Amino acid sequence: MKDFIYFIKGNFRKLSFGWALTFLSSFGQTYLISLYVTSISSEFAVTEGNFGAIYAICTVLASFIMLTVGHTVDHVSVKKVTAFTVICLAFSCILMGISYHIAFVFISLVGLRLTGQGMLSHISMTILSKFYDKNRGKALSFSSLGFSSGEIVLPLLLAFVIAWFDWRWAMIGSGILLLLYLIRLYFTDLDHFNKQLSIGRPSSSGLVRDFGKIISDRRFLILMPTSFAISFTVTAVIFYQYVFVAQKGWSPQLYAAFFTGYAITRLIFSLAGGLWVDKFTAKKMFRFYLIPISLGLLAYALIPSIFGALIFLLLMGITVGMSGTIKSSILAEVYGIEKLGAIRSLFTMFMVISTALGPLIVGWMIDGGLSIETIMLSLFAFLVLCLLNAQRIKAVASISESDNLTNT
Repeated sequence: MKDFIYFIKGNFRKLSFGWALTFLSSFGQTYLISLYVTSISSEFAVTEGNFGAIYAICTVLASFIMLTVGHTVDHVSVKKVTAFTVICLAFSCILMGISYHIAFVFISLVGLRLTGQGMLSHISMTILSKFYDKNRGKALSFSSLGFSSGEIVLPLLLAFVIAWFDWRWAMIGSGILLLLYLIRLYFTDLDHFNKQLSIGRPSSSGLVRDFGKIISDRRFLILMPTSFAISFTVTAVIFYQYVFVAQKGWSPQLYAAFFTGYAITRLIFSLAGGLWVDKFTAKKMFRFYLIPISLGLLAYALIPSIFGALIFLLLMGITVGMSGTIKSSILAEVYGIEKLGAIRSLFTMFMVISTALGPLIVGWMIDGGLSIETIMLSLFAFLVLCLLNAQRIKAVASISESDNLTNT
């Protein structure tokens, strides 16, 4: 831990930039958008189920657009690509706030999901993975604290604004806050990150070939399901968490207090995950980090009291806390860093798709009359299969031991 503190002190300016991007990505994350679901559904006379379907379509569309823009972090100035992303996210928030037709809501949601959840997280994790080698885990874990910080601060702040003013003002205010960040960005020196940039923009045919090589390689079939499963499960449970609370007859206030425990646990294990990745490598951590959330789902299914949900939230915090560092680090270990932006954009696309499918499929299960216990056990079985598949990573050589697929 002492080494971690010294590392943060010596690299604080670089690391704080990564933290800021993950924090600002919150404006496109499901947990924050969910605050507006009831208000938007009522305002535009659509059912919450129909809004969920619109949300899923927008998320999937954003994931495909991600493939066409994710590679920019490999060859465009970090400051330029960040500024453009923040501007687009800000205008997506403002457009949502002034929308008076569902079509504008649709466009806004695509922008929020693409630039918030997609690009800002992608930029942060990619540039730090490229810049740091020996201390990659520590760098990514510090950056991941932005996610936890957003979960702790922003829901409370925006819930207050929505209660005292209006959901539209909360959205417009979010956009203004993002635009104000551009002032800070203007005075931030990011030239050190540009040293890792590739020369020239890849052609469309070149990107297609790279993506084809990645998807057809067995490493993809080992790495992708685990990333997909975490996002699928976490998004689905969080999206319907208060539906489950209502069906169980639990106290919403007590559950909200327990959710704070999840955010704190995630923060702690974001730091711990970085230390463990640097000590043991991401490949070793990758084999085990699904275990806590899997056991949490089992507790949620088998313990009838609200404390089953508490156990799940704490164990989910452990896995989610470590996941950002492990998933980003292992891509650099397995594929190398030359085309890491393009590679991460492909994995991010599948991750974003999973966040759309999770609420959709679990919503169908709820509408089909399946019990909460059955839903949780189904998710548990899914994660166990992914955990078993992850064990195959033992046979995969790191990039220092094998040819780089992206350079063949």
